Amino acid sequence: MAATETPTRYPAGRKPLLSGRHSRGELITIRVFLLAPFLALVAAVVLVWGWGLSWLDIGIATGFYVVTTLGVTVGYHRYFTHGAFTATRALRIALAVAGGLAAQGPVLGWVADHRRHHAFSDREGDPHSPWLYGTSPLALVHGFWHAHLGWLFGRDKTNIARFAPDLAADPGIRAVDRLFPVWVAATVLVPAALGGLIGGSWWAALTAFLWAGLARVSLQHHVTWSVNSICHLVGTRPFANRDRSANFWPLAILSMGESWHNSHHADPTCARHGVLRGQVDVSARVIRIFEQLGWASKVRWPTPQRLARLSAR
Repeated sequence: MAATETPTRYPAGRKPLLSGRHSRGELITIRVFLLAPFLALVAAVVLVWGWGLSWLDIGIATGFYVVTTLGVTVGYHRYFTHGAFTATRALRIALAVAGGLAAQGPVLGWVADHRRHHAFSDREGDPHSPWLYGTSPLALVHGFWHAHLGWLFGRDKTNIARFAPDLAADPGIRAVDRLFPVWVAATVLVPAALGGLIGGSWWAALTAFLWAGLARVSLQHHVTWSVNSICHLVGTRPFANRDRSANFWPLAILSMGESWHNSHHADPTCARHGVLRGQVDVSARVIRIFEQLGWASKVRWPTPQRLARLSAR
C-alpha cells in the first residue's frame, strides 16, 4: 500500500507573525498575476462576447475550473491547511500542483496566510478581515475592499516558519512551491494549446486562451476572494464562533462548498463544510471518492454528536 501523509498541526510558537516584506519586484509580479486575468476577462467580454465564445471554450474552461478549484478547496485548504484527511504521497503532490494551477499563490504562502487567518480571525493579525477598520458604512466598504483584494497588494509576508513549518520541511512540497511560475504559465497556455489542437485553428487557440485561460482564472480568483469578504459580512450563522464567519449559499456551487464558512470556522479540521441538510459540498464528495479509492484515509467527517455540541455552543 502507498504511504500516506497528513499535515501536522502547526505549533503555536513564539516565532514572529511576519517574515519581512515583499520586494518591489515581487509586488509587481503579484499585481500582474492578479490584474491581468481580470483585464483579459473584461476585454474578452467587450470584444468577443456573442461570437468569440464557443462550446469548446466552455468545455475546456469548465474542466480546468473544476480541477484547479478542487486543487485549492480540497488540496490547499482542507488538506494542507487543516489536515482534514491523510493522503497518499501521489495524491499529496497532485493536490499541490492542482492548487498551483489555480494561480492563487504558491502552496507554502497560501497555507501560511490561511492558518494565520484562522489564528486571528476578524481580529488584529488577520490578513484579510473586512472588520479591521470599524463598523460604519464607510469602514465596511473599506474593509470589503481590503478582504476581497486589497490585502494582496500589501507588502507584509506571513512567516512560513511559524505557520507552515510542516510543509516547508517536505522537499516535494518545496519543489512544487518553487515551480509556481510554471503552474501559472501552464494554466493559461495548456487551454490555448487544447483549443488550437481540438478546434484546428489559431483562432480557436486564441479564444481558449482568453476564456478557458485568463477569464477562468479571474473568475476563480473572485470566487475565492468572495469567501474572504462576503462570507465574513453577510449570511447565516447557525454555529457560534468567536468571529463573524457566515454561510452564504449563492456561492456554494462555484466555491465547491467553501461558502459554508460559518460551519467551517466552527469546526476547521472537518472535511465537510456543508454539514446541514441541503448544503451542497462538492469538495466533500470528492474527498469521499478519494477515500473510497484508498487515496485518502483518516478523514475527519462530521458526527451527530459533534454537530450537537457545536449547535449548543
